[in-house]
Amino acid sequence: AGRAWGSRGMEGAAGSCRAPLPAPCGLLRGLLLAVLAAGSCQGNSVERKIYIPLNKTAPCVRLLNATHQIGCQSSISGDTGVIHVVEKEEDLNWVLADGPHPPYMILLDGSLFNRRVMLQLKGTSRVSGLAVTVAKPSPPQGFSPGLKCPNDGFGVYSKDYGPQFAHCNKTVWNPVGSGLSYEDFDFPIFLLEDANETQVIKQCYQDHNVPRDGSGPEYPLCAMQLFSHMHAVTSTVTCMRRSSLQSTFSINPEVVCDPLLDYNVWSTLQPINSSGKVDPEKEVIIVATRIDSHSFFWNIAPGAESAVSSFVTHLAAAEALHKVSDVHLLQRNIMFTFFQGETFDYIGSSRMVYDMEKDKFPLRLDNIHSFVELNQVALRNDSILWMHTDPVSRMNESVEVQVRNLLDILSNSSVGANVTLQEAGYSQPLPPSSFQRFLRARHIPGVVLTNHKTAFQNRYYQSMYDTPENIRMQYPKGLSPEETLEYVTGTAKSLAEVATVVARALYRLAGGANNTSAIQADPKTVSRMLYGFLIKMNNSWFQSIIKPDIKGILGDVPQHYVAVSSPVNTTYLVQYVLANLTGTVVNLTKEECLNPDKTPSSEKEMYEYAWVQGSLDPNSTSRVPYCVRSTVHLSKALSPAFELRQWGSTEYSTWTESRWKEIRARIFLVASKELEIITLVVGIAILIFSLLATYFINAKADVLFSIPRDPGAVAY
Repeated sequence: AGRAWGSRGMEGAAGSCRAPLPAPCGLLRGLLLAVLAAGSCQGNSVERKIYIPLNKTAPCVRLLNATHQIGCQSSISGDTGVIHVVEKEEDLNWVLADGPHPPYMILLDGSLFNRRVMLQLKGTSRVSGLAVTVAKPSPPQGFSPGLKCPNDGFGVYSKDYGPQFAHCNKTVWNPVGSGLSYEDFDFPIFLLEDANETQVIKQCYQDHNVPRDGSGPEYPLCAMQLFSHMHAVTSTVTCMRRSSLQSTFSINPEVVCDPLLDYNVWSTLQPINSSGKVDPEKEVIIVATRIDSHSFFWNIAPGAESAVSSFVTHLAAAEALHKVSDVHLLQRNIMFTFFQGETFDYIGSSRMVYDMEKDKFPLRLDNIHSFVELNQVALRNDSILWMHTDPVSRMNESVEVQVRNLLDILSNSSVGANVTLQEAGYSQPLPPSSFQRFLRARHIPGVVLTNHKTAFQNRYYQSMYDTPENIRMQYPKGLSPEETLEYVTGTAKSLAEVATVVARALYRLAGGANNTSAIQADPKTVSRMLYGFLIKMNNSWFQSIIKPDIKGILGDVPQHYVAVSSPVNTTYLVQYVLANLTGTVVNLTKEECLNPDKTPSSEKEMYEYAWVQGSLDPNSTSRVPYCVRSTVHLSKALSPAFELRQWGSTEYSTWTESRWKEIRARIFLVASKELEIITLVVGIAILIFSLLATYFINAKADVLFSIPRDPGAVAY
């Protein structure tokens, strides 16, 4: 699903490829038309013979914020270079110094895709682009193109609030982070996702480009061309201003960039009026997690540990709580919140806080009793989760009392479970988390649960290697897709344990007095979610719980990038999984379900209704649809900076994504410059000769094409 700007297909190519028969008096014109018609018919086949398209690629694209541009782009007509395969660092010498045919298009082994190598290539004109392969197995030393201090400057710590913790002075959370995703490259960089296409490129290189006997290879050479020209430049301030001027003064405005945006997903344990306001005295516990991830390449964001492990655990805890019989009697309500765009300076959480402050959300900040966030909770060997709190707000005595109570409830809820909860330490600051955006607005008692005490255990944070293997998801060989969907992995069991502990703690925190031993997350549900969100979205369970009109969102390989078109696949699926796990099947017809306003006692302000596909009927190929009633809602995840038109804001996220016309890659054989010049000269000579011949033939047409007289006809 690419984003095009002003792109068009081939126009005027419709119609028959049969040339019209020439009339006797227009023989030359008829021949010319025949040649042109035949050429248009053969054009595509000639192109296919010259070029081999690379269809399974992912580009690096340009992103912008208030002050910078990051990412990659090609020239407007694409960048071309002779292919050179680099599998070890010594191979770079040919590209950077020895090779006689620059510029080079490098096929780079994934193990060499690091900051040191990339900065070498960035500083030379001998490189026109890169095609990067996926390293298998994942780099053992780790690989994170993100920042060492994620979302620095947009959390709670600053020169005015806990300055000793600002800019990760106390703890460097992502020590493996190279910051590569935040560099600006003036050449295209593509990821090769298909091993077969990679092999085709290597074979072309072996056949044509490998140096022979110490000397350079001879023409023709195998070359690659990458197209990824970006329309936005400099910063969000510049590109949004240009887009705004275009929209104001142009009939056909050409927008050059778009804000990163989507929707947050939220629901409550006890239904509330989504279009009204919660009573000021009503207390609500917020449970939160993020649902987006990122990597160096566009829309390649598996996010297994950084996002999926957390929101799957969150969903499982929500299901476990909704099964408790006395939840409607709880003293406090619980809101399950899934934030989008958190990777890019807390887009989703900052927007929710903004809406609460401006009375554009059912809850106000004063309604929040406490805050629990799940953040990278995939367990490692020690089975310990760490509870992080904010040392600055805890200096307030009343906040300290509430935080201590929260920590005690969480610790006690883990007794007897296979997971242990421990406090990270009073002097330890909060890790990068959505909770920080709420603390910027108000002192709220809260805790962030993680699998790390200090630095991340995740060595592939914000990278293409944060895959199911990174959280040790393993399946027996030979399982069918349906068997794999239902297979309960060890990872699913451990995350279900975490969800159980969280659900029991939330029940106690909300005022529940009954025994919590019956509150249990379902490992089978967790297994299904992990399979759907990490391995294959287009599975039978996801098919059964979504609306028929959005079944097209179910692609094969799940990605969790926030993007600029909304809602993205992840948002839709989290919405419908949450509705399926916490909602109720109601006896309504399709018409009643789609139009609950017309149905008496539907309580439309309190509930959302969805007509979903349902499972396949065992005795036929048709589905059995049904109506689901739930408290699941969507709210905007667009940075307030764009609402306020403050594109240079330092308070809110300002990330935008450039638009582009086309993204594609192809390989072909290129001739020497000398042969190209000779071909050009010969072509011009033939053109001139053809023009002269045409002029001569046209001038003597009455002689050359005259009809001879019949010798039998005599005039007197």
